[in-house]
Amino acid sequence: MSGGGGGKRRGHEEEHEEHENHERWLVSYADMMTLLMVLFIVLFAISQVDEKKFAELKTGLATGFGAPAQILEGGSSLLDAGGAVAPDDPNVAGSSGKSTTDGTSGSSGAQGSVNPQAVANLAKQQQEAQVKGEVNNLKKAQKDLQKALQKAGLKNGATFRFDERGLVVTIATDNVLFDSGSAVLQPRGERILRALGPTLRALPNNLSVDGHTNNIPIHTAQFANNWELSGLRASNVLTYMHDSDAIPYGRMSFTGYGDTEPRVPVSNPRSVVLNRRVEIVVLARVDDSAGRAIDNLGNSSSSSSTDN
Repeated sequence: MSGGGGGKRRGHEEEHEEHENHERWLVSYADMMTLLMVLFIVLFAISQVDEKKFAELKTGLATGFGAPAQILEGGSSLLDAGGAVAPDDPNVAGSSGKSTTDGTSGSSGAQGSVNPQAVANLAKQQQEAQVKGEVNNLKKAQKDLQKALQKAGLKNGATFRFDERGLVVTIATDNVLFDSGSAVLQPRGERILRALGPTLRALPNNLSVDGHTNNIPIHTAQFANNWELSGLRASNVLTYMHDSDAIPYGRMSFTGYGDTEPRVPVSNPRSVVLNRRVEIVVLARVDDSAGRAIDNLGNSSSSSSTDN
């Protein structure tokens, strides 16, 4: 009997274990929904800021740090009505940070806070600072080049001036760089280029080598016109600077102008000599719009030094 009773109990217990709880996931689901609800309540709560207290906070920040940029666009809430962070206000005009009667920043409104004149003045100041800095760099380069020529005993081997492109180093070709009607570098010209080379190589600026001729026409077996002569002269100078001083080709370019850009008027008796030249231009590292300022500022304050 006892043995049979025990067997029944075991059977009853086994039957009870078969009833598993298939709704256990509801507990985890309920916990997750509760947490999400709490999260949204917290987000909603922090998006609602007491306007009076927030205005006091902005005034305190303005006192401690100067005029801050407007945090919101047309409101004192950290979030805009759509729940997204309000865009930054450039505040170029310089908001005082004081709140107005409607609780907004002291600027002239969300749409009027950017002062076009202030933006233009700021851009002008930045350009002027950039131009002055580059002119100072080019003047230093000019002094270094003049010292190099003087050290090589070639004080008058080149002249210097500024134009819209940058610092122009002019080397006369007449019996210096080249013979008349020739594009073969002369020994004195090579000495000048060797003296200038190390300083030019050390500069961060790009270089432009420009060839110029006088207005006397040329037509030989080697050169059909002055364009070809001026271009080959500039090319030979560029190649020599690369071979002699390892100035990378990527930093240099050359152009032949023929007789289209005379240094002095053709009516000048010395134009035949002075207009035959090669110019090495140390290109200014500024925007093209600042080129005129480079010309004016460079020449206005360095006229005396360029004559040395």
